[in-house]
Order: sequence, then structure tokens, then C-alpha cells
Amino acid sequence: MEYRLLGGSGFSVPVLCLGTATFGGGNDFFRAWGSTQVKEATRMVDLCLDAGVNMFDTADAYSGGLAEEILGKAIAGRRDKVIISTKATFRMGPGPNQLGSSRHHLTASCDASLKRLGTDYIDLWQMHGFDAMSPLEETMRTLDDLVRAGKVRYVGCSNYSGWHLMKAQAIADRYGWSRFVAHQAYYSLIAREFEWELMPVGIDQKVGTVVWSPLAQGRLTGKMSRSRTAAKDTRVGQIGGLGPEPATDYLYGIVDVLEAIAGETNRSASQVALNWLLQRPTIATLIIGARNEAQLKENLGAADFKLTADQVKRLDAASAKPLTYPYWHQRRTSTDRNPPPTS
Repeated sequence: MEYRLLGGSGFSVPVLCLGTATFGGGNDFFRAWGSTQVKEATRMVDLCLDAGVNMFDTADAYSGGLAEEILGKAIAGRRDKVIISTKATFRMGPGPNQLGSSRHHLTASCDASLKRLGTDYIDLWQMHGFDAMSPLEETMRTLDDLVRAGKVRYVGCSNYSGWHLMKAQAIADRYGWSRFVAHQAYYSLIAREFEWELMPVGIDQKVGTVVWSPLAQGRLTGKMSRSRTAAKDTRVGQIGGLGPEPATDYLYGIVDVLEAIAGETNRSASQVALNWLLQRPTIATLIIGARNEAQLKENLGAADFKLTADQVKRLDAASAKPLTYPYWHQRRTSTDRNPPPTS
């Protein structure tokens, strides 16, 4: 398994990471993702460790904390062998202070996550979303305090815009606080808007990308194509996708190329889609999800090969999207001193 440095830190992470949103199935929304319990979760952890994947991503909001509890039990007795990534910010109760990135909520959330996970430190703790009500100075100072207290090793964000991320880094630099080394972001062959602003910021600020939903909620697995629609027992079939619904012709055009390259490489469409992401700038690790052992084994194989330059170019062309302003203008007027956005 390949390991990469996480952003500008000296911390290495595997290029694949097991996501645990499928653990627990605490409500209808998360049951559509999966209902993995402790026994099966432990088996998945075993398979990951055997494959060299020792990073596991979760969040306090996944099934109201149940996913963290199950992960904690699945890794019991081998904490020193694993990397735990978790998140906070989303609502965890009905009270006015039971959400967000305030000092009050983050301090309580960190302690609660540590308890559920059965550990005394979190390797990577990320803000699950941007909180416009809490001053970023308060958030960044709180994160730095938790790092200095030894409860958190590295900090990151998730679902931030480019200016959110840049402002957070500037505040951290101004006061000498811990910087974000990771951004957990939505990115795939059908969601390439990440490349317009967030990827350039990541390159400039040395922020590694932790990709969530790299298979676009199953749309890039080959289970959906011109001749196949999403089965009713799949996540997309039950609750739809999390991002904007891609145009049918656009999606199927990508799937056509995925399936062609899968045939050329004797790999699955899922593996090809994941491997394409591993070729992109800033990518530190991909969060792979799995409802069962078979899906997990298939996804683990995505790091065992490398697409050719021509295959990457074909996928780039099939998934290209029209640029929005100001990126189309920058592309047209780019010079050697103003390189165009990443394509």
C-alpha cells in the first residue's frame, strides 16, 4: 500500500482509508448507507490492516455517535496500529450550543468522541462543515488548544470554500496556531468543481485532500449505465445522491469510458474511477465505503495498478465540465505568469 504525506505535515497516511458512515445504521438516512455492526466492522478492520490500510474515517454525526462507538470496539486492543480520522460541527442534540465550531461545542465534542472511540487522542480531527456563526479565531484557537493538550494530533476541515480555508490558514499563521493539513472534500469524475479553487488553494497552502464519496454514491461503480438504473436497495436508489444530480448523458458518457478502460485493464469500473483520483494533485487519501466484505475487497484493489497517461486523458475528456466565472476568463487570458486552473 502506498503512503503519502498529509499536506504540509510529516504524517504519512495510506492512499486508501475506510469510511465508517456505513457503521450502525442509526436512522433511515444512514441505514440507506449500511448497518454494519461490531462483528462485521471488526472483520473489515482486519481486512484493511492485512492490505496495509490502517486509516479509518468517521464522524460524531454518523448515526448520532454510533459509528464512532462501533469503530472503537472494532479497533480495541490495536490502537497503536491504526489512524483515526473523525469530525465535528454538525448537530448532536436539540440545544442551541450542540452544533457548530464554537469553543463550547468543539471542546465537548472532542471529549465525547474520545470516549466513544475508546482512545485518548485523535490522529486527524476535522471541522465537518463551515460555521459562519462562530468566529474563525475562536475555532482555530480551540483546535490549537486541543492539539497542545494532546487530545488531537492534526487538524483539518471539510466542505470549506476556498476563502474559508485560506482565512483559517491566515489566522493560524498570524497567531502561530496549528494549521489545517487536510481538507476532506467531495471530488470524483462527476464532481470536478473541486479543481477550480480548492485544489489550487491546497497546492499553495500544502493542504492534503481527503476525498469523500470518490465513487459519487455508487454512480461510478458500473452499477448504473445506459442499460442499468440504480437498484432500489442501493443508497442512490433509496435516497438519491448528496450532490447535484449529473445530467444523464454526462454521467453515462463517463461510465462508457470507465467500462472500456476496465475491460482494457481487467479491473472494475470502481477501481478505475478510484485510480484516476489517485493521479490528481493534492490527493492524500480516498475514503472508500463498503456495505460488505466483497465491496471492500474490490475497492482495496484500486491502489494495485496505475492507469496509463492515455487512459487518464480519456477520462479527463469524458468528465470535463464548462468552467464558471472567473475560471473561464482566466483560462482564456492565461499566460506564463498566470497559469490556467487545473484541468
